[in-house]
Amino acid sequence: MTGDLLVADGRLFTPTGLVEAPLLVQGGVITAIGTDARERATPGTPELDARGGLVVPGFQDSHVHPYHAGIDLLRLDLSEARDAEDALARIATYSAANPDLEWVRGGGWSMEWFPGGVPTAAALDAVTGGRPAYLSNRDGHGAWVSTAALERAGVTATTPDPTDGRIERDAAGNPVGMLQEGAMDLVSDLLPPTTEDEIDEAFRIAQRRLLAWGVTGWQDAMIGVVHGLPDLLASSLRLADRGEIVAHVVGALWWERDRGLEQVPELIERRALAAGRERFRATSVKIMQDGVAENFTAAMLRNYLDHDGHDSGNAGKSFVDPELLTRAVTALDAEGFQVHLHTLGDRAVREALDAIETARTLNGPRDARHHLAHLQVVHPDDVPRFAALGAVANAQPLWAAHEPQMDELTIPFLGPEAARWQYPFGSLARAGARIAFGSDWSVTTANPLEILHVAVNRAAYGAERQDPLYGEQGLSLGDALTAATAGSAYVNHDEQRAGRLVPGLAGDLAILDRDITAAPVNEIGAARVVATAVGGEVVAEG
Repeated sequence: MTGDLLVADGRLFTPTGLVEAPLLVQGGVITAIGTDARERATPGTPELDARGGLVVPGFQDSHVHPYHAGIDLLRLDLSEARDAEDALARIATYSAANPDLEWVRGGGWSMEWFPGGVPTAAALDAVTGGRPAYLSNRDGHGAWVSTAALERAGVTATTPDPTDGRIERDAAGNPVGMLQEGAMDLVSDLLPPTTEDEIDEAFRIAQRRLLAWGVTGWQDAMIGVVHGLPDLLASSLRLADRGEIVAHVVGALWWERDRGLEQVPELIERRALAAGRERFRATSVKIMQDGVAENFTAAMLRNYLDHDGHDSGNAGKSFVDPELLTRAVTALDAEGFQVHLHTLGDRAVREALDAIETARTLNGPRDARHHLAHLQVVHPDDVPRFAALGAVANAQPLWAAHEPQMDELTIPFLGPEAARWQYPFGSLARAGARIAFGSDWSVTTANPLEILHVAVNRAAYGAERQDPLYGEQGLSLGDALTAATAGSAYVNHDEQRAGRLVPGLAGDLAILDRDITAAPVNEIGAARVVATAVGGEVVAEG
């Protein structure tokens, strides 16, 4: 997919600054910026009028789950619900409209809607007609299940917690209807299989949404057989071979945390299956090292506090033993893989950096661009290690703001010191770390303008609380735009093809409805993308 395109009357975000000039794409590649662009355009070249809006390189998302987002949109999507009452009403409406479904399935609900972040099976039973139901929460680290689902899975008071998860229970030890982390599999393994047609359509739906947001490339952070879905690698290859993948995608192959180094040869084979395709590569491996702070599974250097402010005795979970993690990262690095690590807690961050350091020592430095995603809590001693080790800070800035999940379910349990170490993007930038932006969609929106808004303001656009969350960790708008374009392109080893508006690179670009560099920073989130092009072909407009 390549084309010719002339973009006129725009303000171009370029590596050397803002440029008010036309931009010409020919054969999918930027060939001219400036007064000669119009002169060099051939007759009949399509023209886009930017109407004074900012023109940026196509955004790239360094950590996203399009299949999971798409499957939620195909089923019961609770991401737009306002609270528990609204969610239950939507579940009831969906259940009534789909009486023939054996299971009620969906996701997108938020923990802060429920006391202690824990919904109950009883509430779900009342709106699902006694059917088994399985609804993942917005972060994908927990599932709300009905009584019928628990009964089918044989989950009772005597069922032990899996080593990598937790069954939420009442005072008598009975399961209440919330499964955390690895405990989700107790029910998800029983879900009816998702068909190939369904999973392929889920990708199409998600891709359309991403392109409309101006996202022209991404790293899919979970390619494998996960969460009851069919093999996402097989779907990606089908879609790529049919020419249905419009964006440029890197797939992060899933590391099964209950297995060991015997996976490495299998991952090499799976990488080879994807070789030779223009729009899809499977060159990264995703290792989930810990959980999330709000359910106390993010791996911390200090114990969480309990509801009374006392030491809970729990410091979270390292899903992969640190010694095995080091061996795995070293083996994957030696085989030429990039390693993409889920690290929310400061202990997980340190374990990941230690593993990367050992891999560099044993294998020698190489252009691996290993990256640590999420980085909710980073100990100050580890901030300079990112630049020293060539590890990329894969940031999800939208979470760095005051909102109920942060203020009610996280800060009180981290303690004041660790709480201040949250999302230290400013410190990382000042220490010379490369920063890339991702969304983790379907966990939260992949709209880059909302993400940029929080990265700069440390407050969410339109939110009730506008006081910044540790405002010293905010980034300049220029640095944030770079992280969302060239920074993520760098993570994807794509910076020689795209990520900057310069002649010779791809005509992947997004046009905004305004120039956000000329407006107050507290209005960034009001902007929207009005057109997206990939290789000079307009793929979204409106």
